[in-house]
Amino acid sequence: MRTFHRLPRIVAITVPLAAIVATSACGTSASDEASPASTPVATAAAPAPIDGADGVVSQNRLGIGTAQAAAQAALAKCQADGLGFVTVSVVDRAGNVQAMLRGDNAAQHTVEAARQKAYTAAAFGANTSDLSERAKGDGATVADLPGTLFLAGGVSVKSAGGSIAGIGVGGAPDGMRDQACAAAGLDAIAGSLG
Repeated sequence: MRTFHRLPRIVAITVPLAAIVATSACGTSASDEASPASTPVATAAAPAPIDGADGVVSQNRLGIGTAQAAAQAALAKCQADGLGFVTVSVVDRAGNVQAMLRGDNAAQHTVEAARQKAYTAAAFGANTSDLSERAKGDGATVADLPGTLFLAGGVSVKSAGGSIAGIGVGGAPDGMRDQACAAAGLDAIAGSLG
């Protein structure tokens, strides 16, 4: 009695397919082009680039001088209001810190609070005081998103109709006082935004 072994279907399909792909990846020789038995390989059309001819998307963000000016103006406002114990953070839309100033005697928690408020404002394109209602409710809310803080104190920086950065302040006894300082930072750089 003769026994036949069948290859599993996946191997029977994969091995010849791999040979075809390898052959096409290595190029063709003159003898391959002349051979009428060559197996044609279908190629998928690449999607057309949307934003640029080279497929690269540019990102608007504040220059370092502008980010520093916003942070300095926000801290100066807080200091003038007797709130020198705050931290100011300026982040890009992705939440990367571009400038940070920690006032004298600012507690450690103010560093992360300022960064999270700035990121929340930048990511959502709105001031955090306006977003706080979205964070309320039964079950999961946007407040559960990592790295966000839906407390007053963050303002969105916009250019060409889109959010490009956020300014966050943490440490004042009232979030609206944090937000007034962040708004002063935005006012200081408003003329340099497109």
